[in-house]
Amino acid sequence: MPSPTFFVRDVPVYGDTILSPMAAYSDVPFRAICRRFGAAMHYTEFVPTEALLHDPNPLWRRLDIHPDGENPMVFQIFGHDAQQILQAAQRIETWGPTIIDINLGCSVPKISEKGAGVGMMRQPKLVAETFRLLSKHLSVPVTGKLRLGWDESSQNYLEIAKIMVDNGATLLALHGRTRSQKYRGQADWEAIARLKQAVSVPVLGNGDVRTAADIDQLKAHTGCDGVMIGRAALGNPWLFARQDREQLTFRQVTAVLRHHLHEALAYYGPTDGLQNMNRHLKKYLSGLALKPFLRAFQTTETVPAFQELLDEMETAVSAHLPIAELRKTPFFPLPTKRNIT
Repeated sequence: MPSPTFFVRDVPVYGDTILSPMAAYSDVPFRAICRRFGAAMHYTEFVPTEALLHDPNPLWRRLDIHPDGENPMVFQIFGHDAQQILQAAQRIETWGPTIIDINLGCSVPKISEKGAGVGMMRQPKLVAETFRLLSKHLSVPVTGKLRLGWDESSQNYLEIAKIMVDNGATLLALHGRTRSQKYRGQADWEAIARLKQAVSVPVLGNGDVRTAADIDQLKAHTGCDGVMIGRAALGNPWLFARQDREQLTFRQVTAVLRHHLHEALAYYGPTDGLQNMNRHLKKYLSGLALKPFLRAFQTTETVPAFQELLDEMETAVSAHLPIAELRKTPFFPLPTKRNIT
């Protein structure tokens, strides 16, 4: 067995590339695909604590675990009341997470303006109470993901990080932007480096990792223990294996498409599985000269028709055509009985 890359308290993590928790994307099927290419730790989509305190509802599904298992498995939740967060965490601890993570980074107004997500960073006492209660009453490690702060004038990430660690946080993930930036501008890797120097627990760096080279550059620049990859992984799970999409052939892409389709159908069933797959398909085919096929996929209503269209696309495009060529060469699919042009 290889040596762990780092530990989250007593939990070993084997690898340094990690899928970011992303609403509507970091679900069971996509995590399975990313794990195949080396994602070392598996975060769920985040779930509001209010949804976990009462009767079952559809949001509980966000905390499902793949039948084959996922380890380490991180359940991410958010809220704005320490006691409610504790109650929710105690409830879901019995569902099988390896780690429970608190989201202090979500910038969506309906969450952050209510004091949850990055809104927690404006309330140091709430942060302290939350992590103190969770680390005292949970048996699994407690971690947190945060941003630089609310805006440019209130970058308090070092203060909040110290509070988190002093009250039991065993890993921190930092997205190098403020709430007001959302995903605009450049991520501040210097801030990630300062955080790594300031705390004694592992740090994950997040922001502006788009290529395989970026992974190692972020690690070298900041000294962080691992790299959390979000939007750049959509349609591009090869990034976890430090392989750029431009290096792939068309057949390598469609092979993963087929695997992803299998995972989506197994988890969601035919109708919801196709709907889920179309969301990801846009990312897999993004920037490629395949718009006629993409439009046809989006109107396909049955699994056999979807698979037939995949077959047609693979027939029309050379299996060994580099993705880089398919980006810059106008592509006109062969005529078919589907009239997809």
